[in-house]
Amino acid sequence: QVQLVESGGGLVQPGGSLRLSCAASGSIFSVMGWYRQAPGNERELVATITVGSRTNYADSVKGRFTISRDNAKNTVYLQMNSLKPEDTAVYYCNGNGLVWGKGTLVTVSS
Repeated sequence: QVQLVESGGGLVQPGGSLRLSCAASGSIFSVMGWYRQAPGNERELVATITVGSRTNYADSVKGRFTISRDNAKNTVYLQMNSLKPEDTAVYYCNGNGLVWGKGTLVTVSS
């Protein structure tokens, strides 16, 4: 069974950091990514990474977020620094544009 399971979300103050993890099972994805959806908004791309570690970021997170992957563990990470209230959203892991995790909530608030 192909599955993506996210972890690491939570409540953090503005300016703080969080690291999200996404463990994949049942398949190795050539491209893995993080997307987010805030209340009332459409789901949007945050960052993607290929199996060769080529990365792509949304302009809104460049310089603050870093995506990485451990191919041996079939896991992708999202290090989020300098968090802002507008980063509040449910963050979803994606594999090859086809498989989605259930999401993890990130809340940035004082």
